[in-house]
Amino acid sequence: MDSTLENVAYSPKNVFILSGQSNMAGRGGVEKHHWDGIVPNECHPDASRIFRLSAHLHYEVACEPLHHDIDAKKTCGVGPGMSFANAIKDQVEAIGLVPCAVGGTAIKEWAHGQHLYVNMVKRARAAMSHGGEIKALLWYQGESDALSQHCVYTYKANMEKLIHDIRADLHLPSLPIIQVAIASGDEKYIEKIREAQKAIDLPNVVCVDAMGLQLKGDNLHLTTESQVKLGQMLADAYLTHFAPQEPCVASS
Repeated sequence: MDSTLENVAYSPKNVFILSGQSNMAGRGGVEKHHWDGIVPNECHPDASRIFRLSAHLHYEVACEPLHHDIDAKKTCGVGPGMSFANAIKDQVEAIGLVPCAVGGTAIKEWAHGQHLYVNMVKRARAAMSHGGEIKALLWYQGESDALSQHCVYTYKANMEKLIHDIRADLHLPSLPIIQVAIASGDEKYIEKIREAQKAIDLPNVVCVDAMGLQLKGDNLHLTTESQVKLGQMLADAYLTHFAPQEPCVASS
């Protein structure tokens, strides 16, 4: 093992959970189960400041695709995580990304006690055990719930319960949540899911709207360029609403 793993840089203080389904896991550049390997400049690794928690709960230098060993049954490509981290790294100390997203998952699969939820909590706690402070949960999910009327009607309550549960289990009652209003899904119910997402009115919960970002030919997943843009939108939301502000210095 690389001896630099013992370096303090591998115990990032600012931790961000990346969770939800495939658009968070990243399908940018993926066609026919093959990733083209193209990494935009905004997503380049930074070995001194941006790290990811692996499936084995060890930190390593973060690079695309961030979810390759988490959403392991699918082919992962570019997601929003790296462009998010690169966009905030000059305002914060070392960043720890905790990928947890799994493609094709409905909100009920993230309920308290379900495998996906348990794994997310376990990974978050592991990041905290490395000395990190969880600064926000970035959440992009809902396309799978745009498939039935029942899922639509229960989405808001289920998402609110997820927020309460994760805050309670991590003992972080004010944990910032930045959720994405979906940009794709079944046309019959997509607007109802978006309405539910934007209607969540809890403290320290903000919504970033992905509608209008370009989709791939499957009309479901964001393109690489759109993922870069989304990451920057998430970064703007974090820096605007949650990042500690530098104190103003009066001029003499």
